[in-house]
Amino acid sequence: MLEAFSQVRWSPYVVGVGIGVLSWLSFLILKKQLGCSTSFAKTSGMIEKLLRGPDVALKPYYQKIKLDIDWQWMLVLGIVFGSLASALLSGDFRFQWVPGIWLSAFGHTPVWRVLVALVGGIIIGFGARWADGCTSGHGISGALQLAVSSWISAIAFFVGGILMAHIIFRLIAG
Repeated sequence: MLEAFSQVRWSPYVVGVGIGVLSWLSFLILKKQLGCSTSFAKTSGMIEKLLRGPDVALKPYYQKIKLDIDWQWMLVLGIVFGSLASALLSGDFRFQWVPGIWLSAFGHTPVWRVLVALVGGIIIGFGARWADGCTSGHGISGALQLAVSSWISAIAFFVGGILMAHIIFRLIAG
């Protein structure tokens, strides 16, 4: 059983069951759905509050989401440390600015890679806030609750992902 933690890739079926059980426990114990995009908005608000003072917390959006460290914020922290632990246990951890697939398509320059990752992250963040949820909020928790908006979002995630994969792999191949 413990050797499962040293595998580089886990079975998507095992991971799917694990996420399902985690979602069920979250609903049962916390009476809350899984999601993590609000944590990034909270973090940016907390940073802004540090730099600009306590009046930042009076903004209407920050009043709505509350600038505090809550269970969802800790979930994101757990994702980061859990990913690190998994990479270390599997022996797959390595520090690299430019992944192999990026290197073969666009070269070794980390500045371009970091810039594209930053812009992509900002776009994803805006999209998650605009959709009032991220892939975990809509695709897992909302879909489990049979919310129509979440099913539409989940379908859009897959369609967008498939289209982008085709575009990116065409760029790489050609």
